[in-house]
Amino acid sequence: MNGCLFCEIISGKRQTERVYEDEHCLAFRDINPQAPVHLLIIPRVHLGSLNEIDAAPDGLLHRLMRAAHEIAKQLKLDQKGYRIVINTGPQGGQTVFHLHIHLLGGRQMHWPPG
Repeated sequence: MNGCLFCEIISGKRQTERVYEDEHCLAFRDINPQAPVHLLIIPRVHLGSLNEIDAAPDGLLHRLMRAAHEIAKQLKLDQKGYRIVINTGPQGGQTVFHLHIHLLGGRQMHWPPG
């Protein structure tokens, strides 16, 4: 998608430290971390938000969640806990309109979140 920051990261036009990558998605550190570990997991296919999930390849959300789980295990976050967040739309806190999952950990999470 033209002008999409995350599509530019996927294509290599913008550089970032990739902490995980497979054929369906990639993960990198958030530039404005809200926890000691704050990663973004993005699908390689452009979807503006979770609202467009019907247009996604079958199993995409499953693959993204499996990646989140694998990353959490690698970082040993699975031992104490972590949080997964998908912001959808402006009132949901979404600022980059390419579907992405926030993986947060390394500190006690509080409720309600926002």
